[in-house]
Amino acid sequence: MDSVNMLVSGIINREGRRFARVSFIRGRDIAEGIVPDGIVDHAEGFSDAEVSKLERYLRENRGEIMEQARQVNPIKNWLGI
Repeated sequence: MDSVNMLVSGIINREGRRFARVSFIRGRDIAEGIVPDGIVDHAEGFSDAEVSKLERYLRENRGEIMEQARQVNPIKNWLGI
């Protein structure tokens, strides 16, 4: 795979669930997934094999990704601080 950037949202609380959204971006290609579920629910430009690798990455690193999500401060990000 070429260079892929990963963006992690803050923690989302919805219907009693806590999760984070993760976006993988490679040029014009994008894949979006959810942790801790470890699934990619939308992908454009990534092959099925690449999506499988991204899902494995999400599952294997869910703890660290959720910790990153806990550190996200949406107000500071919005203000550019």
